[in-house]
Amino acid sequence: MFALTFLGTSASVPSPERNHPGILVEAAGHRILIDCGEGTQRQLLRSGAGFRRLDRLLLTHGHFDHVLGIPGLFSTLRLRQSSDAMTIHGGAGTLDVVVRMLAGLWGEGRAPIPLDLVPLIEGRVLDAGDFTVDCFPVRHRETDSFAFSFQSAIRRHLLPDRLTALRVPDGPVRRELAEGRQVRLDDGRTIDPEQVLGPAEGRQKLVIVGDTETTEGLDDHVRDADVLVIEATFLARDAATAREYGHLTAAEAAALAARSGVKQLVLTHISGRYPDEDILAEATEIFTNSRVAIDFDRITI
Repeated sequence: MFALTFLGTSASVPSPERNHPGILVEAAGHRILIDCGEGTQRQLLRSGAGFRRLDRLLLTHGHFDHVLGIPGLFSTLRLRQSSDAMTIHGGAGTLDVVVRMLAGLWGEGRAPIPLDLVPLIEGRVLDAGDFTVDCFPVRHRETDSFAFSFQSAIRRHLLPDRLTALRVPDGPVRRELAEGRQVRLDDGRTIDPEQVLGPAEGRQKLVIVGDTETTEGLDDHVRDADVLVIEATFLARDAATAREYGHLTAAEAAALAARSGVKQLVLTHISGRYPDEDILAEATEIFTNSRVAIDFDRITI
């Protein structure tokens, strides 16, 4: 299960209702922050999420509206005497922005809390056992931008009637079978996992795309996602302006969801120039199961 809390849903200029970008993803005891716009620490408090066990930050790219909240958050974590190191994943250029920003405040090579900076390359970012996180590149104004795909592990449960029929004893033997390993019983029989495991449960998939100027090349990455979170900064009538600033229209985001088998589309990075109703109307005309995220929305997959 993945739980998302939207901490900030604005485009580059915040509004009284929308903070700069930030999303908290919680899964299997892990709490992962995606982007950290200015004011994110206050949004964590206002949402009730707080700072506990917050030790991993995934950055889509290095534009200031996505990273300016980092110094404030780290200062607070220091004051709270957090002993956990913060792991920051980002493209090489993005991490350079973070390093220079922190150096300007605390001096070169220094930060208020222990840091582990991990450059992103396409592929696996994290294997947490119960779920994985992968990243893939997106195009946004010549930055080294990345999107993230969360997938839960496929689970198969032991079938009690088959265990009984095959006289498989309780204990470590059943655990081995549940983990997909063949076992030999004391009476010499060999039991294969396929004899006692039920069908695979459906994998849950969450994809989060930050700023991007095109959906070209994204279909395979977002295909069959239970939830796709992606920007929709402009309406189709302003497509030329969207291209100029390296962003999508709501129609483009919806078209991607429609052709990729996405179950639910969640639009974010919303410009204050449009009413939410206009963004939603443009998207739902193409993909019915669309919604516009607002600050403090919570979605569970």
